[in-house]
Amino acid sequence: MRVLSCLGLVAGMTLVPPLAAQSPTDSAAIRAAALDYIEGWFAGDADRMARALHPELVKRILVHDDVTGGDLVDGMGATRLIEGTRRKFGEQIPADQRRTDVTILDVTGRAASVKVDAGPWVDYMHLVKSGGRWQILNVLWERR
Repeated sequence: MRVLSCLGLVAGMTLVPPLAAQSPTDSAAIRAAALDYIEGWFAGDADRMARALHPELVKRILVHDDVTGGDLVDGMGATRLIEGTRRKFGEQIPADQRRTDVTILDVTGRAASVKVDAGPWVDYMHLVKSGGRWQILNVLWERR
């Protein structure tokens, strides 16, 4: 560490001490937010979905544009996702096809990356810890 500090000073950089590792409490809260999202979707529980989402959420998927032959990005925000949950769109997925597998990929400070395998699709999420709560800020998803 002393060598790295000297190298940083020589190069004109300031080294930041490493952040503390994630706590079991953070891991549980991250997992709970991801489960509120996917289980809330399948159950049509808009309150649970809303609890999981940061108000500035952006959810995106890359889709093929049949008109141009290229790709385009289709996206939605928290309001549209909560409304879709309220309308029970998730209940249209047959129960035997639903999955709720949550894998925490990485946590650094107040940012986390999570993979949710929902069965017919996979969600890659970024969560943030804001106001003491973990919430989903970004989702990139892909159909199987």
